[in-house]
Amino acid sequence: MPVWFQNQLMRAFFQKDLSQIKLLNQFWYYYIHYHRERSKAIVKAHSASSSSRMNH
Repeated sequence: MPVWFQNQLMRAFFQKDLSQIKLLNQFWYYYIHYHRERSKAIVKAHSASSSSRMNH
């Protein structure tokens, strides 16, 4: 988790800002989901290009 994000989350908790906590939580789950899907696509593309090189 990036430090800037941790700082914002801590500030929201200390200030008991529920709307900010919810927003940051939603952002974090979106961020994790996006990066997992992106990593899967990169691995899949890398696997496909590796196997096509082996066939030539």
